[in-house]
Amino acid sequence: MAATASAPASVAAPPPRRLVRPTGLGGWLVWALVAFFFINLFALIATVVLDSVATTWFGSWLPDGFTPHWYGDAWQDFNLTDVLIVTAQVAAVVVAVSILIGVPTAYALARRNFPGKRLVSLLFLLPILIPPITYGIPLATVLYKYQLAGSLTGVILANLVPTVPFVVLVMIPFIEQIDPKIEAAARMCGAGTSTIFLRILGPLLVPGILAAAILVLVRTVGMFELTFLTAGPGSATLVVVLYDAVFGAGIRAPQTVDAMAVVYTASMLVLLLIALRFVNPTQLVARVDAR
Repeated sequence: MAATASAPASVAAPPPRRLVRPTGLGGWLVWALVAFFFINLFALIATVVLDSVATTWFGSWLPDGFTPHWYGDAWQDFNLTDVLIVTAQVAAVVVAVSILIGVPTAYALARRNFPGKRLVSLLFLLPILIPPITYGIPLATVLYKYQLAGSLTGVILANLVPTVPFVVLVMIPFIEQIDPKIEAAARMCGAGTSTIFLRILGPLLVPGILAAAILVLVRTVGMFELTFLTAGPGSATLVVVLYDAVFGAGIRAPQTVDAMAVVYTASMLVLLLIALRFVNPTQLVARVDAR
């Protein structure tokens, strides 16, 4: 008896994408404002990039000539090799410590009910909600009192204040998405808390941990206020050195400052592209715990 093969079910073709067109005066006004914003943003970035490779540029649409030597001058004048090493050291340690502290804390807040839980959650949110300068000055005063400011340790400790709560906020939705029955089944089989956390929850939380780590990396490299208040001559990150180059004493060629600004912008752009590659911004919206 010949076997009959069933024909594969036809897959419905996806609906064609519709081109969004502005409708009415309000729609055209919104599109005009969006276009105006992006044109100004592109013009601002293009001006800095062109000036960083310009020989001279006065009263014309384009520079009189182009040269890349300003980047070499900026690299030597601001000692960018050491600055980038310090920035990488601060960012790496802050990311590692924030993950080690934030992930277990997020697990406790997501899985456990205890008196004062809402108050603890609110305290974790405060360093994210309020401007860093409001608690940065008292924090820097304490660090200077104990002779920690002006060093890598002081910069790292200051940056941990907002990054640990940030990891907690990011990780709670990822932990809540995991069915607690998985943990209950593992406990019934004799697994302890450390085994459950490392061998069961750990692999499931890798996307969330990766997302939190990349976002903390971006946040730490771009953090100015806390780093500026606690950094010393050998512990300043790239954003602080850029600020000193713009507003510090001395006469500098504006092209060298623009060259360093391009280096900083390019590094932040690369980090943001990596973050958007692994992180969906909609995943960062924490669900309200109704329990």
